[in-house]
Amino acid sequence: MLWQLALMSRKLLCSVLLLLVPMLVIAQERVDLSVVNQIKAEAFNNSKAMDYLFYLTDVNGPRLAGSPGFQSAGDWCVKTLQEIGVTNPHEEKWGPFGRGWTYSFYSGHMLEPAYSPLIGAPVAWTPGTDGVVTGDAVMATIQTSADMEKFKGKLKGKMVLMSAARDLAPPTTPLFTRYSAEQLAEIAAFPIPGAGRGGRGGPGAPGQPAMTREERRQFQANLATFMKAEQALVVVQNSSSFESGTVVGGGANQESKDNVPTVILSTEQYDRIARLLTHNPPVPVKLQFEVRARYIDDNPDSFNVAGEIPGAVKKDEVVMVGGHLDSWHYGTGATDNAVGSAVAIEVMRILKTLNLKMDRTVRIGLWGAEEEGLYGSKAYVKAHFADPEVMKTTPEHDKFAGYFNIDNGTGKIRGIYTQGNDMVKPIFEAWLAPFKDLGADTVTVRNTGGTDHQSFDAVGLPGFQFIQDPMDYETRTHHTNMDVYDRIQRADVLQMAAIEASFVYNAATRPEKLPRKPLPKPQPAGGRGGRGGA
Repeated sequence: MLWQLALMSRKLLCSVLLLLVPMLVIAQERVDLSVVNQIKAEAFNNSKAMDYLFYLTDVNGPRLAGSPGFQSAGDWCVKTLQEIGVTNPHEEKWGPFGRGWTYSFYSGHMLEPAYSPLIGAPVAWTPGTDGVVTGDAVMATIQTSADMEKFKGKLKGKMVLMSAARDLAPPTTPLFTRYSAEQLAEIAAFPIPGAGRGGRGGPGAPGQPAMTREERRQFQANLATFMKAEQALVVVQNSSSFESGTVVGGGANQESKDNVPTVILSTEQYDRIARLLTHNPPVPVKLQFEVRARYIDDNPDSFNVAGEIPGAVKKDEVVMVGGHLDSWHYGTGATDNAVGSAVAIEVMRILKTLNLKMDRTVRIGLWGAEEEGLYGSKAYVKAHFADPEVMKTTPEHDKFAGYFNIDNGTGKIRGIYTQGNDMVKPIFEAWLAPFKDLGADTVTVRNTGGTDHQSFDAVGLPGFQFIQDPMDYETRTHHTNMDVYDRIQRADVLQMAAIEASFVYNAATRPEKLPRKPLPKPQPAGGRGGRGGA
């Protein structure tokens, strides 16, 4: 009997110790609550973040990589960082991005069978129309290279549509959502690896066969050459992934000399034209467009914006905060990603205003050409820390303490992804503890992709993206004409700034740098593909 009691006591003691171990780890991670209190007070009571957003969006407008708008936004960021008192704010060049492009006018109309103005925009890196152009619309369903033969000699002087009308189902999910407790618990759960998909990619346009990224890129290049040779007047595209008057798109091949004027219309208006053309019998449609666009072939080297708050003791060790400065041109790039840039600037303002003593240097990085493939942050990481192709590190690599990124819209922070770094999980749990009453307490080892923290993670540096409420990012604003200042939620922005400033301060003052995963193996160079989801 005694030995049974002793065994039960031992099991009970072990269970208690297992429960206490995470708490002991958290307790060992020092968090200065008096500093957290100062940061929260400054972030919520004296915020400048919405003013920064106003200038980045309403004043500067779209910030397409390589455009005058991106340059003016970069100049404004440098000036603002200088006013805050950041040391050496500057535009750090990283090499040629390629042809620049901008547009200054769009007008679209359906003239027949009944007049209607057309909500739309030109596709980036496609030429203007050289004045007002009017022509008959035709449906040319070209899904493969073989389909081009069917339309030879039939597209000259035409407004060309290439996909049928969609059957729009009534929306069944809300436009605007926040994570529930159950969803956050699912995100926090360890993701047991499954079988990878591999193989070929998914379909492109509706009805198009599956293609790899390279196959699709080559098909698009061949299609542009075909359209130019056939002297199509304007190519008309459909905003197929969004509805309710929203225009969503990306850009054409920026280096192509074969692009023809291309516009993208809201789904409902595109579908009306498509239904008229495919009715039995077809109903003739006459369209009119004017686009004023220009290429910038003498484009100077692109750049990132950087600046520092020097450390007091370990000046050569660096903590970074940032987000991408560039955007698409359909809206003003508010949720993608003026908000991440504005919050990063606000973090620097908070830390500088409070005159907090930090051992390590804090550096801001606002990246260029993220939308086209993380080019700005990749170039910065390669120049300063390591070339991922050979994985040869620089002395700065060893001195790097961590990078924190925001690029998932206007939703408040609910936690953080550790990118598979189990070692930082108890540290981040301790750092988030003072913000539980603000809704942020989830730490997950899951990876999240599609934005600039990946450039750091790819060379073994601790780079992290915060978990944010979805809001209407994937239902209304991501890469659309609705990505404007009005969609920003002020209370969420203030919460983001308070948490990110606290994380940066903790990383800059803890005795040790953040723990790292093993250095990755060399990664062969990839093509200039698109980005993930941000």
